[in-house]
Amino acid sequence: MKEQIRIGCGAGFSGDRLEPALVLAEKSELDYLVLECLAERTIALAQKRRLQDPAKGYDPLLERRIRMLLPALKKNNIKLITNMGAANPGGGAARIIEIAKELKLNIKVAAVGGDDVFDRIDPQQNAMETGEPMANSGRLISANAYMGADGIVAALQTGVDIVITGRVADPSLFLGPMIYEFGWSTKDYDLMGKGTVTGHLLECAGQITGGYFADPGKKDVPGMATLGHPFADVFKDGTAVISKVAGTGGVINLRTAKEQLLYEVINPHAYYTPDVIADFTTVRLKETAADQVRVEGGSGREKPPTYKVSVGYQAFYLGEGEISYAGSNALGRAELAAEITSERLKKQFPAVQVDYIGISSAHRAAFGEHPEPYEIRLRIAGKADDPETAALIGEEVEALYTNGPAGGGGVRKQVNEVIGIISTLLDRDSAKATVKLYQS
Repeated sequence: MKEQIRIGCGAGFSGDRLEPALVLAEKSELDYLVLECLAERTIALAQKRRLQDPAKGYDPLLERRIRMLLPALKKNNIKLITNMGAANPGGGAARIIEIAKELKLNIKVAAVGGDDVFDRIDPQQNAMETGEPMANSGRLISANAYMGADGIVAALQTGVDIVITGRVADPSLFLGPMIYEFGWSTKDYDLMGKGTVTGHLLECAGQITGGYFADPGKKDVPGMATLGHPFADVFKDGTAVISKVAGTGGVINLRTAKEQLLYEVINPHAYYTPDVIADFTTVRLKETAADQVRVEGGSGREKPPTYKVSVGYQAFYLGEGEISYAGSNALGRAELAAEITSERLKKQFPAVQVDYIGISSAHRAAFGEHPEPYEIRLRIAGKADDPETAALIGEEVEALYTNGPAGGGGVRKQVNEVIGIISTLLDRDSAKATVKLYQS
């Protein structure tokens, strides 16, 4: 068993930048590179793509990321772990093998599944968010359980180069190689807690290096256009040192680490994951050098008896239209445009959302005294059961060019199908990780 491993995080969400992962693969002497690219809405949309084409359903950027990374991963003997499999880990693995063959690289890939539990949920079971039967929300299209590190460990035991998963809890992507390399018992909940702390600090990639931290004039971060992503030296006792590649932009310090530690954490005494109920309150952070933070402490208790399940449903079609007004009385003309549009749409849309972007679009109300704006962007939006009805909103906004207040311009209109997300719980015994191997 190893005493120390180095894990980097090259992506923190599906649309993250591509090049920071390559910098990590080429310059940071990693043992493992993790690409965390999945979220609740992301996997529901992936399920929708797979319904349209059974060969799809994996992350839309998988091909670009893999083609870019494979040569460096192979050259530097780095194992890749990613949840870019989304709704179709097997399809993603097969595509990786195709790319490897094109690049004349010999690799072995493991697809970890078992998270798709659509056939095991009860639509009449109450959603956690609403307290009402899930079927009341709309037509259910997907259900994916947040799996833990078990499937990743099983995949690594086969000697693969790449592990691609579906819905796995974010910190579990990092905990998996720790369990495998250090021989940790998954019933040692203090070690599971420590590993989960490090995974949580790494999982959002550029957030801990200053990306989500930056606030100019208050919390300045250098070199954000070349923001580096983090890596951690993890030790067998569960401690870790988080850093980034020298010369990349951003910063890692106590403040960035503390903000990320508490990011999306409702109760730091009990952070639920499929592997452990982690306790973050005993974590100790210390700056040991420039762009280097040591992580100690953290603990945990027995993992929960259920998996959280993210359920996707067809919610509605969203119609939108935007138009700009500038110059004297810009807000007054935008308000008149909203009044005209709302009046014309009231038969098809009992309620529409009106946003004055820059005035009240984020908080739904203006705060304090504001000077009269010289320019304003009006947004009108509404829900519909079909795309044709939703399109009426954009059409009415576009008609304001010649039928509305003076000086409107820059119209944008669109219709999107919105996939809603609700949650439920599933007994742990109802979902088991699976591993399927692919060879180039």
